Amino acid sequence: MEENQKGIKIIQNFAKLLQRALKFIAIRPRSQKEILFYLQKKSPKNQEKQKLVLDELLNLGLVDDEAFVDWWLEQRATFRPKGKRALMMELRLKGIGRDLIEDFLSKKVDEESLAQKAASKKMFSLKGLSSEAQKEKLIGFLSRRGFNWAVIRKILDEIFQKG
Repeated sequence: MEENQKGIKIIQNFAKLLQRALKFIAIRPRSQKEILFYLQKKSPKNQEKQKLVLDELLNLGLVDDEAFVDWWLEQRATFRPKGKRALMMELRLKGIGRDLIEDFLSKKVDEESLAQKAASKKMFSLKGLSSEAQKEKLIGFLSRRGFNWAVIRKILDEIFQKG
């Protein structure tokens, strides 16, 4: 009888941890590392259960690092364009492998169009400034967003030849 109670308790703990993980990934897609880190915070002593929960999520197809990278790059392109260097760093922090990141960046990221999009948004806030001040601020802005100098130079040439 006691063994039966222990078994039930183990299953209940697993189910509770799985439920927490499901709520966590319902908010937005997550990488495997993010989920594991979250589970470690919620149940620090149960490494076996954490691994079982992650395995279950993988088996159900609810966690997929490739789909996560695709989603992340799409979100960045739409809402907060960044250069390849910044995207690489963000994804590495999310626990994604270098090979997978490089593969997706080479196929899916057009750094020039992302820089153009970011620069045109930023130019609205720089309207009252002199041309030189606009250039300085735009260079700093695009650099912080992870764009390389060749791309920044091209964008500056395009923007300031028009104006």
